[in-house]
Amino acid sequence: MGGTKKKTLAGMEKEQAKRAEEESQKKKDTKQKGKKGGAGGAQPHLTFVLRDEDAMSALKGMKAITVYSAAKSFNVKASVASATLRNLEAKGMIKKVGGFSGHYVYSIAN
Repeated sequence: MGGTKKKTLAGMEKEQAKRAEEESQKKKDTKQKGKKGGAGGAQPHLTFVLRDEDAMSALKGMKAITVYSAAKSFNVKASVASATLRNLEAKGMIKKVGGFSGHYVYSIAN
């Protein structure tokens, strides 16, 4: 049974020095990114609002409107489409006709 051979002392020292250099480089990079970006890896919360007329024109030809079909027709994320559909429902432009547990089906209110 083979396996990797034990490195010599000189080889282990070189590897340890290389690791220490990589870690110090990572720390420098994160410090520089922190100065530019602010609080670190967190992205700011972006809000995106569709106008009611634009949303209704995109939904006009659909028989059954779901969050994912609306997201595809609006060309936005599902969370934005869901918020838009809830907004349209509150204004009475569309109505909920089925679905459950967040996966609702809407239709255009007449």
